[in-house]
Parts: sequence; C-alpha cells; structure tokens
Amino acid sequence: MRRAVTLFSTLVLATTLLAAPGAFAPAQAQNPQQQDGMNPMGTKPTADSVNEEFLFKQADKITGRVSIPDRKSANLIQPQGREYRAFRESWLPWIGGLGILGMIAALGAFFMWRGRILTDDTQESGRKILRFNAFERFAHWMTATCFIILSLSGLNYIFGKRLIMPLIGPDAFGALAQWAKYSHVYLAWPFMLGVVIMVGLWLKDNIPNRIDWAWIKAGGGFLGKGHPHAERFNAGQKGVFWMVAGFGAAMGVTGLMMLFPFTLVDINGMQVMQVIHSLIGIAFIVGILAHIYIGTLGMKGAYDAMGSGEVDLAWARAHHDLWVEKEQAKTASGPQLTGRHPAPAE
Repeated sequence: MRRAVTLFSTLVLATTLLAAPGAFAPAQAQNPQQQDGMNPMGTKPTADSVNEEFLFKQADKITGRVSIPDRKSANLIQPQGREYRAFRESWLPWIGGLGILGMIAALGAFFMWRGRILTDDTQESGRKILRFNAFERFAHWMTATCFIILSLSGLNYIFGKRLIMPLIGPDAFGALAQWAKYSHVYLAWPFMLGVVIMVGLWLKDNIPNRIDWAWIKAGGGFLGKGHPHAERFNAGQKGVFWMVAGFGAAMGVTGLMMLFPFTLVDINGMQVMQVIHSLIGIAFIVGILAHIYIGTLGMKGAYDAMGSGEVDLAWARAHHDLWVEKEQAKTASGPQLTGRHPAPAE
C-alpha cells in the first residue's frame, strides 16, 4: 500500500511538470517580454502605450463615456483648463494688486503734490444751484453701492484665500465667501439696472465736443491755476460716464454668461468669460478709485453735487460755467437758485 501511494504521488508530480509550460504559453504569447523591456516583435509596450501628451496632440481634450444626461461631464481633461488655472492663480493676482495699489499710490502722490482743489470766493458765494435732482442721486447711489459690494466680493475671489483666510481661518472664510457669492449674484441686477438708468438720464449731456478737447489741453484745472470752460459735465466726467457705460455693459454680459452657464458657450467660452470679467473688473475698480478721490478728498464742494444735490454757485461757475449760463438763461429770475440773500460784495 505504501508503495502504491508513493508511485501515485510521483506520477502526479511528473504530470504537473509536463503540463506547466503549456499552461503558461498563452500568457507569454500575449505579452512576451525580454530582460531589456522589448518583446520578440521588437516593440516596447510601456513606451508605446497611449499617454496624455499623445492624446493632447490628437485632440484638444480627453473625453470619456458617461451615462448621465450632462454630456459635458465626459470631458476629463482639456488643456485650456490648465491655461486658465495658471492665469487665475499666477497672473490675475499680480495684475489686480499692481493695478489697484498703483492707483492708490498715484492718487496719494498727486494729493501730496497738488493738495485739495479749492474754489475762489466770489460775490455769489453762499447761493446754491440745483445740480442733480433726487431721482438722479438715487440712481447714482444705488449703482455706486452695488458696485462697491460687487468689487469687494470680486476681490475676495482673487485675494481672499491669500489674505483673509490666514487671518480668520478656513471655516469663517468659507462662510464669508458664501455670503460674498450671494451678494455678487443678487446685487448684479440692481447694478445693471442703475447703469441703464444713468445712461438714459445723462447720455445727452455726455456727448464729446470741442469744449472737452480744450478742457483736456488746459489740464482740467488740475494743472496750474484757473478752470477751463465746461458744460454740465467736463471731459473728465464724460470719460467716467463712458467708462461706466462701456465697462458696465461688458461686466453685465460676461456676468450673465456665468450666471447661466453653458447657455451660449462651452467650457472654453466660460473660461474666456471669466478672464474678461476679471480683467475689466480690475480696470473698473482702478478707474472708479480716481472718481471717488475727485468727488471727496480731491476737490472741495464736489461731494455736494451727489450729496444734497445742490452746489455753491461760485463752485458751479468755476467748474461748469457754460452749464450755469444755460440754467440761468432759462428764466430771467433763475428759479433754480436757492438761498435767501446773496453774499455781499467785498
């Protein structure tokens, strides 16, 4: 019995050894590899396999298969996304920081050199003339308030995680960013409405003419003494008006593209819209900083125009003399003037 078991075991082992080469032959035939990494056919499977760079050379994106209705989710990788990420993380913060800080530094240097622009006293000083009515001021302040909040929430998108999050922590910053997003989305609508209203109100008074060119050549009263002739809006104010109209329209169009994504453009178009929106937004903020400076610290009496709506007659004659003449010529008594008595002549 013992000899029979030993003989049976020997036969099983021999049969296994004979069958082993035949069992592994199909696998070797499918992937015959040599020590140098090449198979008998003279190719290198690893080197010849499809890679990312090869796919990018054949097509502009890597696309897979999905069963959900949103077919855009099948796009796994697209090169333009890398370019957009590089712009957003590298170029955009530098462009925004240099532009905004550069304007603040320039305005500070100008104030140190020129000081506050004052108005010479005249015998009409103390009398008021209506410059902007209540509806005009409402449209201005509604648009301005929305613009300030939109600017801050937009800057948070660029600089928030770099400047604010290290100070308040990720949890607080997450809540802040969420509310900033809500404000950016909902206040965009009254901002766009305000731009449309202001264009309708002031378009006729902001058409450029020869008087504006003379104002520019004279330095607008910022260089030297005296103030050049100007109508209701001088050349500088007309520039701000067209900046608000043009940039406001561009920000509105690109913003709507992002509020309703993929309605008219694909993922590449969405990235282009974000680039345009951010660059125009920075330029918009830089320009409005100069406007705010002139309307507050830079020029005495300028804030009254949008504050109470009435400005001193001496100020109006110094900065907008042609407009004052037209207003006073409407009636012989000049009913647009307020104030009990004119200031006595010196």
